Amino acid sequence: MITHLDVETPTAPTPGGHPAFAPAPGYLNAATLGLPPRATADAVRVEVEAWQRGEACAVAYDAVVNRARALYAALVGVPSSWVATGSQVSVTAGVLAASLPAGSRVVCVDGDFSSMVYPFLVQRSLHVRQVPLEELADAVAEGCDVVAFSLAQSADGRLVDADAVLDAARQVGALTFCDLTQAVGWLAVDAADFDVSVCSAYKWLCSPRGSAFTTVRPEVLERLTPLNAGWYAGESVWGSCYGPQMRLANDARRFDVSPAWLSWVGTVPSLELFASLTPDQLGHGAALADRLRTRLDLAPQGRPVLSLPDADGVLARRLGEAGCTVAGRAGLVRIAFHLWNDEADLQQVGDALSR
Repeated sequence: MITHLDVETPTAPTPGGHPAFAPAPGYLNAATLGLPPRATADAVRVEVEAWQRGEACAVAYDAVVNRARALYAALVGVPSSWVATGSQVSVTAGVLAASLPAGSRVVCVDGDFSSMVYPFLVQRSLHVRQVPLEELADAVAEGCDVVAFSLAQSADGRLVDADAVLDAARQVGALTFCDLTQAVGWLAVDAADFDVSVCSAYKWLCSPRGSAFTTVRPEVLERLTPLNAGWYAGESVWGSCYGPQMRLANDARRFDVSPAWLSWVGTVPSLELFASLTPDQLGHGAALADRLRTRLDLAPQGRPVLSLPDADGVLARRLGEAGCTVAGRAGLVRIAFHLWNDEADLQQVGDALSR
């Protein structure tokens, strides 16, 4: 059983944002776009200049991709052989959806991010049911073949009761597919709990857009068709550039998508930073968000995203005028604290909302 969804008030944040980041006053939008650590920005800058000088080496980038694969595997508690590299959540969802037999029953969360729903809806042979977040486990218990959900919801940061969903899935033999994009980077997650999981690294993992990870349990490998198989999915990458024969990788690498190299150059230092963080440091954003909730007479929730009703956009405009970068989602204003945020950001957003 997983226990990482227990909601506790995190340790109070340390003064100031994490020194790995350049100052970004009022930036409260990690749930949309994470900021790069200094080392990440430097690594990409150096590599672009090397590319400009004609010094880039395509083969050498393999070590970068595999370093990122190993770092992510350690971060989510699985072997590297379970991890495939890619670029987008919808790619993994599309592979899973297209691999399902006709008539398969899929349960999704109503209002989940579209990349976790649309790939199933476009497969007209599937029966897709969308249910409220709070009813997900009950819907799975009623019977399905696949349950697909984001662990933390994009629009408002709410967490799925993953233990209940996993228990229900085991009872009915359903495949579990989880999007970890809005969770990994602030929440301790064990990807081994899920048959398939996916995570885009450009949000809470503070990487360039264009790097994403998929985990696949070994017993599930043969149930999925590597629809996007190219040279990078071969057992021998550089021996798979030309046909007509191809031997797919024996592990999750068979789902690798040809990498956008510069994205991976930046992903490695970002993941190295997260590998070095303590649990208290990972909880920095959640602690700030809970202090804001307390100021607004709301109950602490142990997560870094605070969403408030804002159908007319008044709060978003007020925050913007106060110098805060936030997001409007699904009739809400979404405020997301992360490692770079500090007491000044908390004060700034609190004062704006108090007015």
